[in-house]
Amino acid sequence: MAAEDFEAAGPAPAATEAERGRAGGGAAGHGSGAASESRRGTRRGRSAGPSGEEGSARTSRRQAEESVDPETRARDICLRLLTGAAKSRKQLADALRKREIPDEVADEVLTRLEEVGLIDDAAFAAAWVESRHAVRGLSRRALAQELRTKGIAADLVEQAVARLDHDDETDAARALVERKLRSTRGLDTQVRTRRLVGMLARRGYSEGLAFRVVRSALEEERSEPSGRE
Repeated sequence: MAAEDFEAAGPAPAATEAERGRAGGGAAGHGSGAASESRRGTRRGRSAGPSGEEGSARTSRRQAEESVDPETRARDICLRLLTGAAKSRKQLADALRKREIPDEVADEVLTRLEEVGLIDDAAFAAAWVESRHAVRGLSRRALAQELRTKGIAADLVEQAVARLDHDDETDAARALVERKLRSTRGLDTQVRTRRLVGMLARRGYSEGLAFRVVRSALEEERSEPSGRE
């Protein structure tokens, strides 16, 4: 309808109270629904925000790493790992392989780190033997096996475990048995012997040494005035 026709037709009839109420209620309901939906959308947006941002940050970091040349990436990976604790060459090589660094690049970077003394498998093996023997009481055989799994060369393994002699092993075995002896009191002698020998065997001690140490500990216990089984 044209403007002139609208004016000629005169004002529209006033709506009744009921009609106004229905219209107002519908408008209010529509507005309330829209506001609720808007709030829900805002909450969804806020809750999705952090995870989306974290995902974007991870993607950005990954893309940044991939944009760096492999040699620089390899060196950075190694330096980060060496910051926490000493690592063998094999441990670092495995880490680089997982990051898909080409083998020839990894080998070159690892050799350079060896030349400047940041990788030293001999020193790593010596420190490993000293720490694991003192803290866990492991035998030479168990320590040698652990070093082999870390890629330490056979001659370096032999040099490292040679730092421990028979007396060192015997003393460590006795200390382990003494710590465990009290918890086995009240058990049958054969049961105690079997448990204590098994404990030493799990730490790499030979059966002969284990039996000697356990028998000696049990005899000393029986000879004590307050000793009892």
